[in-house]
Amino acid sequence: MTPFIKKKELKKNWYLINAENAVVGRLAAFISKVLRGKNKSTYNPHMDNGDFVVVTNIEKIRFTGKKFKEKKYYRHTGHPGGIKTSTPETLKEKNKTSEILKLAVKRMMPSGPLAKKQLTKLKIYNGEKHPHDIQNPKTINFESFNKGNIIK
Repeated sequence: MTPFIKKKELKKNWYLINAENAVVGRLAAFISKVLRGKNKSTYNPHMDNGDFVVVTNIEKIRFTGKKFKEKKYYRHTGHPGGIKTSTPETLKEKNKTSEILKLAVKRMMPSGPLAKKQLTKLKIYNGEKHPHDIQNPKTINFESFNKGNIIK
């Protein structure tokens, strides 16, 4: 029998990831796994037992191949003919580099109210500074997992 963990027994950890030269897709896949709690042995798909993730240096994130210029993000206004497109290049020009990673992580998580709640535990910042030093986040060396995680 699988033991179910109670809500008051949940322990939320904080992780710090430096996104400098990190590949967007690989980073988003890792972050979505941590936000959902799939890296823990106490994972339950119906509970929020994921951890908090703080990502710094988001302006130095990288894409492989031609995705930086050719990848398209679609959204619809709800009106006829209201489809809007944007690329990572245009988002970076508008200083919305955090939206690039947030969209990637959001689309790797299931849709629904639980995923929206889990996505609020993702904190994204430009530069090295972040206001979460008091939580004492554990630093994750993302490059050490696989040599393909970082583009030099």
